[in-house]
Amino acid sequence: MSYAPAGNIIKSIIREVVKECLAKGQTVSETLATFMVKAVVLDPQNQFNVDRTITKQDVQEVIERCVQRLVDRQSPSVDTIKMQAYFDMHYTSRQEYLKEHRRALQAELIPVTREITDSRAKSRDELETVYGKIVSYVLLRSRMGSATDISTVREAAAALRSVFPQPELGVFIPLSRKDKEQQLEELSMLVTGIRLFNRDRKKGGSTIDDLPAILNESISTSIKHIKFETGASQNLSYQYIALLEGLQAAEIALKDGTVPPEFLKEALYNARQHEAFLGLILADVRVCEEQTQSLQSELHAQMDELKIIVHSKTAVPTAQVFPHFTALAKLWSGLQDEMYLLSILNSMVADLQPFLGAQSWQLPKDQLEIFLEGVEVKTDEQRMKESADNRIDPSEFKNQEWFFPETTVNADTLPFQYKGMCANALIKYGLLLPGNPAVGILKHRNKYHVFSSKKAACQFASNPDESIELVAEQAKSSPELIQLLELHLQFSSVTPYSEMQLGRKHLTQPVAKCDGDTQTDTHPVESNIVKSYKWNEWELRRQAIKLVCVCFTV
Repeated sequence: MSYAPAGNIIKSIIREVVKECLAKGQTVSETLATFMVKAVVLDPQNQFNVDRTITKQDVQEVIERCVQRLVDRQSPSVDTIKMQAYFDMHYTSRQEYLKEHRRALQAELIPVTREITDSRAKSRDELETVYGKIVSYVLLRSRMGSATDISTVREAAAALRSVFPQPELGVFIPLSRKDKEQQLEELSMLVTGIRLFNRDRKKGGSTIDDLPAILNESISTSIKHIKFETGASQNLSYQYIALLEGLQAAEIALKDGTVPPEFLKEALYNARQHEAFLGLILADVRVCEEQTQSLQSELHAQMDELKIIVHSKTAVPTAQVFPHFTALAKLWSGLQDEMYLLSILNSMVADLQPFLGAQSWQLPKDQLEIFLEGVEVKTDEQRMKESADNRIDPSEFKNQEWFFPETTVNADTLPFQYKGMCANALIKYGLLLPGNPAVGILKHRNKYHVFSSKKAACQFASNPDESIELVAEQAKSSPELIQLLELHLQFSSVTPYSEMQLGRKHLTQPVAKCDGDTQTDTHPVESNIVKSYKWNEWELRRQAIKLVCVCFTV
């Protein structure tokens, strides 16, 4: 019996993989199962031909191999694929995070909002109940204090009465639902702004957290922690590279072959992927830091302006102060959003750590240190310095385009292929070494390649197309490289966080720098000079008179 290759067959395979993993005591998401199915099918060792008709035996074999790999807790490669699947599911843009956050907040407000908007209260007790619910709504929406804290409720109620006295409920109740919801939002913003202003003047707000100070401290702590985790992963990468280079040069030999080279390569890819994800998260935390500083500056400026308006005045027109209260509330809400984003990013950092488990379990730190005795461990920066002075001579490579940082304005922003890793080091030794732009940047088929050394650059440039194919073959054997090196155009596996970068990175073109001068010639186009041309008006008049005289004579 045979099956035609179709989407529903893939879906059934994924569901079966999830089901069998669960039966073996391991919970697997459909996203992770999808990643693993693609990895198993692409791996040339499994000898799956995706172009022919899929048989029942093929389906069962794919399922078995996927389950076997997913339940393997001692494989850094599987850990890396799991890490990539987790990141694919949880990482998105700031806008998407905030959109989902606001959607959740709105969902929390729906019950109390409906109780207010659907109310047809008439009696005094009913009106008081509705007013109390409006106070609860304001507190829930502002996220400043608990609705169960008496002092907070009293403070919010007092602020609400100053802009919306209870007798005005008589005008509020007959309004349409849409108008009521809009007015509730406006009241919430005004009350929030008033409470913040009173807090700044030390006339209330004791239950409102010092959000700016908390954010500043949290961001600083987060940056330090992410840098520490990144440094740890980088050190692991340096150590694995040193071991692999020593093994390939026959300078060292691991005792009894307890740690095969393939395991070291998988561990290296695992550490590099962790480092790359932490880099993305750190960049987002930096954005949070910038946004927080900007919001705090605006908040202080707005508060100072409001103080000037209400200074020593018993009464101030609402048209003057209400916009400022609303502005304060919006700025404070922005700070709350940054706090939410920071908590999400911190959670992701913590959740990524377990995906380093296989390598740390099979190759503990103390054992790694024993293997590294007498081995020189180089950092990426050291390798960059060593290769910086040995650069490509473009004249040796005809019909190829080379760029260098000192002659290219935007060299540091060019989208280097393979995430800036050296393709030749991967092909020859299975290593992930960062390329050095100082050696030379090769443009081939509108993509920019950098290399770890001049020798690597020469070998790649001698046959770029073949080298690119070899990188793809390497990725089939180690499918985690597809995500790590962003080989999405060569394979069907695409990750959202990469798509956000692909949209703009391939539009970048190098801008070369050069010296030049210009000179304005006396007559740029000699052939256009008309020798009979006269510019003098009186000369033209004389010629006209002569022509008239000739006509009359005739």
